[in-house]
Amino acid sequence: MAGYRLATTRGKDGNRAGIIIGDQCFDAAELSGKPAYATVQAILDDWDAADALFRGAKPSGGGRKLSEVALLAPLPLPGDIFCAGANYKDHVAEMTPAGATPPPDPHDLGLKPWHFIKASRSVTDPGAIVAIPDGCQKMDWEVELVAVIGRKAHGLTMANALSCIAGYTVGNDLSARDLGMRQQVPQGSPFRTDWTAHKSFQGACPLGPWITPASEIADPQKLGLKLWVNDVIKQDSNTSQMIYTLAEQIVQLTHRATLYPGDIVMTGTPAGTAAAHNHYLKKGDTVKCWVEGIGDLTSKIG
Repeated sequence: MAGYRLATTRGKDGNRAGIIIGDQCFDAAELSGKPAYATVQAILDDWDAADALFRGAKPSGGGRKLSEVALLAPLPLPGDIFCAGANYKDHVAEMTPAGATPPPDPHDLGLKPWHFIKASRSVTDPGAIVAIPDGCQKMDWEVELVAVIGRKAHGLTMANALSCIAGYTVGNDLSARDLGMRQQVPQGSPFRTDWTAHKSFQGACPLGPWITPASEIADPQKLGLKLWVNDVIKQDSNTSQMIYTLAEQIVQLTHRATLYPGDIVMTGTPAGTAAAHNHYLKKGDTVKCWVEGIGDLTSKIG
């Protein structure tokens, strides 16, 4: 049987977990015979059993055409959202001032991956309109491969780091660049940085269109990813450009905290952001993100 995708759909009776097989979408609870599987979070909480069940499913009817289904963010309210900072070689290169010496590989300095937190309520749906925050003149885009956690994990090693991942989706780490620093506060002041305004404004985390199970992604470090603004390509790279691999990120995170089903890890963005070219998003723009093996995620800027 062809592989499946895990989604959250909007229906007349509320939001429901859906299983996409081919061009059909099935209600996850009805297909499995498990009423508890009405939400994606519940499926992730029982991931091993659920994944085996859906991989072996042979539906004989009861589906809807995918083209007629309203897809929401696959995890409308995820757990923790961990975001890798400055994690693509090509992105770091383009952000290095002309004539300056490129920074050394952080591995050579003994540095570990680092992450910041994005508010879970900043997640928004495929196709949603995202308003530019008040006072923002520099709203940026960032296509990212997103790992969805499906097994509780703590203290993992490089050998088993990826074992906690249920699947992957596409994310856009929208950023209000000019709100990240409070310009009226002097440089060097501990009160100058504002990460909430920068990264966690309403709608700052478009996510979707679905979750592709990890079993269908042979190597998360060999995936193309692209982003277009108004059909003009801005980012075109590959996850092989990551400085810290997904496995390295998971190891570091699980030695700092425990990951739980429903947490997500945004793995960084490649070259081609607006900040590198001083050309930012404006009202009326359409942004499309694509990650190989997963799909497209489109947002409109309002």
